[in-house]
Amino acid sequence: MKPRNFVESANLAMEGILYVAKTQKHMRYHLWGAGGAIIVSLLLGVTRIEFLILSFIILLVLLAEMLNTAIETIVDIVSPEYHELAKAAKDVAAGAVFLVSVGALITGYLILFPYIKHPFPVVIAYIRDASEHIALISIILVVIAVILAKSYSRKGRPFYGGLPSGHAAVSFSISTAVTFLTQNALISILTFVLAVMVASSRVTLGIHSMREIVLGALLGIMITVLIFQIFG
Repeated sequence: MKPRNFVESANLAMEGILYVAKTQKHMRYHLWGAGGAIIVSLLLGVTRIEFLILSFIILLVLLAEMLNTAIETIVDIVSPEYHELAKAAKDVAAGAVFLVSVGALITGYLILFPYIKHPFPVVIAYIRDASEHIALISIILVVIAVILAKSYSRKGRPFYGGLPSGHAAVSFSISTAVTFLTQNALISILTFVLAVMVASSRVTLGIHSMREIVLGALLGIMITVLIFQIFG
């Protein structure tokens, strides 16, 4: 059925991402690698341009894996029985993912290797001057963690049900990041109340259980606190 609005379109798009993460182990490997690359780039203090290049190549790898899955699914529908051309289509799609992955590894090496020789205290000092970026990266890592958790539990949709609650994880991650950034009690309390309202609405609507909400909130808080404690 054709989506009626932007929210439904976004939900279907996220369902596609979650489907690939649930059914393709390589996608889960790529997601783990993406999270690791983000943390390492933070640790080494890459420049904004270099981080942009790394982000682009990470997205390219994830996109290639998704297109590969889409092609394999279409081939299985059109040709459920073995056929040489069906095999060729799948092999070509897999080859494309392989080439992009190799390119990503080379790009990551060329960008990150020079930073490995930098003194660690200098790197930490650089990162502490970029707290706003740490907040954004914390949220990105929380989203990756939610997708991985739902792919392993194999329950729920991206924006509906499942363990953990993505809405709770992201809202409490934002609330925690705001607390670190502002260090203002009133603002921290207000953002925390908003996070609680978002989480409680999921229970009220019957989308999540209290357990899923609590685990999502803990996931968002723990990852954000960890990142800020290490790099903040």
